[in-house]
Amino acid sequence: MTALPATETRRPERPPGPELRKGFRHLYVQARPRPEHVVIARGTRVYLRTFTPDDLEHLAAWVENPFLERMVGSEFLHAFKHDWDKAPAYHDVILNDATQVVLMVEALMPGLTAPVGIVRLFNIHLLEGYAFLETIIADRRALRCGLGVEAGKLVSYYGVDVLGLRRLEAKVYAYNVLSMNSLRRNGFRQEGVLRQAGYDGQRYWDVVVFGILRDEIQAVRKRDKVYLPVDERA
Repeated sequence: MTALPATETRRPERPPGPELRKGFRHLYVQARPRPEHVVIARGTRVYLRTFTPDDLEHLAAWVENPFLERMVGSEFLHAFKHDWDKAPAYHDVILNDATQVVLMVEALMPGLTAPVGIVRLFNIHLLEGYAFLETIIADRRALRCGLGVEAGKLVSYYGVDVLGLRRLEAKVYAYNVLSMNSLRRNGFRQEGVLRQAGYDGQRYWDVVVFGILRDEIQAVRKRDKVYLPVDERA
């Protein structure tokens, strides 16, 4: 991944250790180590790892999912399918794009051995200190389990600690109540509505704009002490 200026250097760690973790509704288990990737951040439900060439296979399946297209409308997935025709070169293009960071979401749950989605920071403006957040949970078995909420927390911490960001923004279709609730749980505030700015192939929809500031991200981290950044204790 292209190196970006950082306010704090953090050493990537190996995938989470073998201990069992007991969560709110699930028993969390060890993730399968894969030597070709490194873990960037971890929580109690998910960990975030680097984007590898093998992940294009997962993207190729996700871009054909009409439910995902309607709920997320991701420019990242759209470009992979329509602009790059699912070409392997897309991986290198993403890694060499200094305006975005793409991380895979791996679940610490029984039965979910493949990545369940993606989180990314994009349109990164280091000088002004802001970026946009996108969270995609593509595996429907992983919905309503808190995985997207935790993935969003971890990448927000990464944005503050490593990239030195002071503000994150996110946009959600007005009908995607699940995503709006996830953002609110992570401390995002609704800041406005772009009227009829989204189109799902049949009709136009409002797009809801959310934002969060650095001190608000830090308040969430202080509140949720179980969510740990990568450190030397791995």
